[in-house]
Amino acid sequence: MGNKLSGKDLIKLGFPQNNAINIALGQISRYRKRDKKETILQEAKQVLLFPEKYMGHGTWGKVAEGLIKPVEVRMHQLRTHRVPFEIFGENEIDELAKRQLYDSLKLPIAVQGALMPDAHAGYGLPIGGVLATDNAVIPYGVGVDIGCRMSLSIFDFPATYLKGRGFQLRNILKENTAFGLYETHKSRADHEIFSHAAFQEIPLLKSLKDKAYKQLGSSGGGNHFVEFGIVDLYEDRSDWKLSKGSYLAVLSHSGSRGLGANIAKHYTYLAQKQCPLPKQVQHLAWLDLDTHDGQEYWTAMNLAGDYAKACHDDIHRRLAKALGKRAVLTIENHHNFAWKEFVDGKECIVHRKGATPASEGVLGIIPGSMTAQGYIVEGKGNPLSLNSASHGAGRVKSRGECKDTISRSEMFADLENKGVELLGGSVDEAPMAYKDIQKVMRLQEELVSVLGSFTPKIVRMAK
Repeated sequence: MGNKLSGKDLIKLGFPQNNAINIALGQISRYRKRDKKETILQEAKQVLLFPEKYMGHGTWGKVAEGLIKPVEVRMHQLRTHRVPFEIFGENEIDELAKRQLYDSLKLPIAVQGALMPDAHAGYGLPIGGVLATDNAVIPYGVGVDIGCRMSLSIFDFPATYLKGRGFQLRNILKENTAFGLYETHKSRADHEIFSHAAFQEIPLLKSLKDKAYKQLGSSGGGNHFVEFGIVDLYEDRSDWKLSKGSYLAVLSHSGSRGLGANIAKHYTYLAQKQCPLPKQVQHLAWLDLDTHDGQEYWTAMNLAGDYAKACHDDIHRRLAKALGKRAVLTIENHHNFAWKEFVDGKECIVHRKGATPASEGVLGIIPGSMTAQGYIVEGKGNPLSLNSASHGAGRVKSRGECKDTISRSEMFADLENKGVELLGGSVDEAPMAYKDIQKVMRLQEELVSVLGSFTPKIVRMAK
């Protein structure tokens, strides 16, 4: 018996001569290539005899599905008409972003869509795009940075606490935050997230666990940040334990790091294999939630979202410890994720790719730029926006345009003028790269109420 397992070996076991063999060989090559051939054949025989017992199994679940109810792979065509949609702030949104939304609205699985006023072009769904689908999830409708989110911690220190403590606060940020591909914390923290069963049961996640552990409490590059600033609360609320006024606060923006990026890459590849689409919309390939891969992605996506929250929790824990003060109030939200929500009485999958959940009474954070105010908001539950709002000001210049048209000296002059200190960062994220947040907020007054603001003062980003 040779060492390498082949399709002939599976046929000898009794496997039907169809795609089940290709699926089995693919799974074995991906997840079990270091195991002995005899061991694999013994397991494969059990899967063949009792496939229903292996449904949902990390390695053999997809093979069992292929034996019981194979996934139909066929070319999907776009509808000739769009499902209902609404665009907020249409005149402020580039044409490519609108075209990307229009394409998504013609998918056979589409139910309803919306575009937020900060929208700009992306891959698959535009950034700022919201799409409800019927029992299907689009990995690129969630985005590469799964669970990218905002987290705001407000401390019972008056805003004047910042005066004369710039040096101390800069050092706290330098010593207690980590950014980009290579920075990690010297003293690593553990977290209950790593005991999640999916890290053992799904082979892809098992392979990513060590990296996720190393990156816990760190932030990505690009527009991700951790910053000290001043929160102004506009009203008294009994549930906030703080009266209206100005306070010291920490705001962070980041996602699920390498864990989320690898999940997005892997399941997008699977979606595009299972769901062929016309070339212009191939990034909108979806996974049916009634399939093994669809269920596995849903589990992995939710784990990545929980991991992103764990990263923010660790960042804020470290900073609170350095300040010697516990946060009184935390407000947080995802803005790259998919949720099961009801749309017109029907349960759908609502993708928000760069959009803030804004169901009635739900709190969230909409940041501006490194010099512009961000806002604490409360959702109004507008069904036309699929209970969503913008996730920020939105880009008006691409990263390439920033490098071509903005100098570092110009960026730092603007920062100095606004009284903001920047640690790290690049011209890609210069304030001039973003839309006017005041205008964006005016364009979504029917989506959210503003309860307070956050003004950045000391900002840390990747170098």
